[in-house]
Amino acid sequence: MKTSPRRAAPRILVVGSSNTDMVIKLDRLPAPGETILGGQFVTAAGGKGANQAVSAARAGGKVTFIARVGHDVFGAQALAGFKKEGINVEYVTKDNNEPSGVALIFVAKDGESSIAVAGGANGRLSPAAVQKARRAFARADIVLMQLETPLATVQEAARLAASVGIPIILNPAPARALPQALLKLISILTPNETEAEILTGLRVRDQNSAARAAERLLARGVQTVIVTLGAQGALLATKGLKRLVPGVRAQAVDCTAAGDVFNGALAVALGEGRTLLESVRFANAAAAISVTRLGAQPSAPHRAEIDRLLRKQKY
Repeated sequence: MKTSPRRAAPRILVVGSSNTDMVIKLDRLPAPGETILGGQFVTAAGGKGANQAVSAARAGGKVTFIARVGHDVFGAQALAGFKKEGINVEYVTKDNNEPSGVALIFVAKDGESSIAVAGGANGRLSPAAVQKARRAFARADIVLMQLETPLATVQEAARLAASVGIPIILNPAPARALPQALLKLISILTPNETEAEILTGLRVRDQNSAARAAERLLARGVQTVIVTLGAQGALLATKGLKRLVPGVRAQAVDCTAAGDVFNGALAVALGEGRTLLESVRFANAAAAISVTRLGAQPSAPHRAEIDRLLRKQKY
């Protein structure tokens, strides 16, 4: 596949959450009130912000992370993990009153997951903390955010990025109502089917319904919408384009962080100067690799793996 020339490592600024994931892998997800015995238990580094930061770093980005962890063993482990990935942790602060975030995750044999999160210190990542990182915004090529931290913090980060003309990717997960003023600042919004439904009130099940939801979001001021559709791929929508970018076939083991890997890889590809279409293909390939592995951050592929898979694809 012919692509745009690759630039030097793009500077990706991620604002978001950090959690420790406690994962039980089962044959199927338990029904309400049901206890299922057996299964494999693992702990892994997680949190949507941290997942995206690690994904972007492994995909070839020069990443700075703005986050908050507890003054505890989970926070110490998270910081050590970020440093190992080459992520700048200058703006990762420690909270003396709240514990680090944790997520309890069930993963079924088919790769589907059920997740509960106790945000802890993530809920105390404040707009003031973002203001203290103003220099990082001035140096960034792309700003990437999610919604596991306070909305006021996300809004402040969006305002700062917009004030210096930096493109903003917002992964609206977990989905919540978003103010019009925030949406107008967003360069690229990347909901999955469920998140697109919550944001628009439209049922999203396929390419056509995803296109209708994207139209509604574009009408609210977002510049570009990418609705991720799992194995189907991703629906790319701008004012002048509606196109399904097919996914890459993979044997799913754990889909927990597929969306985070997609977003981290997307930010890197865009930061390298690839077109929107090329960037979505790159992100699809990264996400396809991630679902074949157990765990959130452990599933994020390195650049060589993504490039190798892309070379095998025919578009």
